[in-house]
Amino acid sequence: MPWAFIIVIGAAVMVVAAKVQIPFWPVPMTLHTMAVMGFAVAFGPRIAVSIFITYLAAGAAGLPVFSGSPERGIGLAYMAGPTGGYLLGYLVASWLVGTLAAGKGFICRVGAMLVGMIPIYAMGVAWLAIYVPASQLLATGIAPFLLGDLVKIGIVAASSIAFPISILWRWSNRK
Repeated sequence: MPWAFIIVIGAAVMVVAAKVQIPFWPVPMTLHTMAVMGFAVAFGPRIAVSIFITYLAAGAAGLPVFSGSPERGIGLAYMAGPTGGYLLGYLVASWLVGTLAAGKGFICRVGAMLVGMIPIYAMGVAWLAIYVPASQLLATGIAPFLLGDLVKIGIVAASSIAFPISILWRWSNRK
């Protein structure tokens, strides 16, 4: 399969992951984390980052690819909004998880995904601080999502046992 095809399909899957909302209290959550982690573990950092950059570029161009768009805005205005830091964190996590999980076993892949949550939450909350009082950052930017993100990591981890992820990774990184 040509790389461009994988990247375009991956970006389309990322759009679906953004649009699928799971009713969760106090805010709905999307499947972004699962898609980011899945691509990073399956394809490594180069392809995972390319997929997410393609997704961000489509959003920056004004396509309604983000969660809540077009109702909550589109393009660069949306990206500069409250969730902009999380988008940047996902990009960093794509590289970090892909790098740490590359060719590794199950335990290392799970560890890589857990480490990958650090830039997502750190950048997300740092950016969210522009919009939310500091006393509410943990309650609005991390706490509602933590359990769901751990479940999504568990799903990706379980899938990596059931599906030969290492074969995809080796195939996508051959010269």
